[in-house]
Amino acid sequence: MGYRKLGRDSSARKALFRHILTSFFKYERIETTEAKAKEISGLAEQLITLGKRGDLHSRRQAIARLIDEEVVRKLFDEIAPKYNDRQGGYTRVLKLGPRRGDAAPMAILELV
Repeated sequence: MGYRKLGRDSSARKALFRHILTSFFKYERIETTEAKAKEISGLAEQLITLGKRGDLHSRRQAIARLIDEEVVRKLFDEIAPKYNDRQGGYTRVLKLGPRRGDAAPMAILELV
């Protein structure tokens, strides 16, 4: 299959990812389900790599993926420069255990 569908159609999934990614870069750490965290992790790494390139084209690609331009500015000016000497592996998924309401496996996604 290649990716997780998360029980949504493609447009709902893309919207979900845009919102979660925006929150992730805004707060640098989020708590979500394990499946979502694993999917978002790869997308976040791609955006950090864009931030490391730092040119106008990369910035416009990031703006297309994220919702808030202020978050894009933070990604390019604060977050990406921290990882200039690092070749990938910018995020970490920590498993938390089951959620109380529906026992969904929860995880924390954070920047390394």
